[in-house]
Amino acid sequence: MGMVFNNLVVGAPGPIRTVLVNRQDVLNALDADVIAELGACFAALADDADLRCVILSGAGPKAFVAGADVAAMSTMGPWEARAFAAAAHETARRIESLPVPVIAAVNGFALGGGLELALCADFIYAARSAKLGFPEVGLGVIPGFGGTQRLASRVGLSRARELVFTGRVLSAEEAGTYGLVNAVVEPEALLPAVLAVAEAIASKGPLAVAEAKRAMRLGLDMPLERALVLEQELFAGLFATHDQKEGMAAFLAKRPPRFERR
Repeated sequence: MGMVFNNLVVGAPGPIRTVLVNRQDVLNALDADVIAELGACFAALADDADLRCVILSGAGPKAFVAGADVAAMSTMGPWEARAFAAAAHETARRIESLPVPVIAAVNGFALGGGLELALCADFIYAARSAKLGFPEVGLGVIPGFGGTQRLASRVGLSRARELVFTGRVLSAEEAGTYGLVNAVVEPEALLPAVLAVAEAIASKGPLAVAEAKRAMRLGLDMPLERALVLEQELFAGLFATHDQKEGMAAFLAKRPPRFERR
């Protein structure tokens, strides 16, 4: 059964699912309801045994997510802002920790909270028309949904400081040179390009992909020696699975593998 939300459009069940933020009248801006729906959506996706990859994007031609809803934030006090950010952080954790890869397809504006949402994905593809940045300091605030931390892990601390302190908005090409996005394509080619990558991922051993994601995600916060031990443990654990036996048998027999996620 498909998932139905007021502010999201979720694709039909299958190995690859699309999740579109759909508030086109406000350029898909994030408010409390959208954040809650994204959290509920990714919590449900985590229990989908058939899932292999998620494509996260924005509905319409103009925006991925143009940012957090400034009109909604303008009347907040400190306690309300803290609760708003806490809810966004919980949703970000659910997206980032999903056992399958998430690819952000940035089809337009990805500013402020929108770029923070994209940074929760494992990697980003962008349309040539996309604009990405953190303009929050121009509003008298800072990125509050994880941007001050996740941006530095993608582009390095020095460039992250420059982008956050100046509020400069990057073109898709500039974001590519910074390493913020993996590829820049023409707008009409964005979803086909991302779908091709998702299909390549979906064809691989799902347990292996999940453990590779886990190793890289958790290893970032560990000293190198501990991260290498984690990798060793996850590598060894896969040798107790059917999929490892099937994958290697298929390779030796020169036939396609039939993975069963067990």
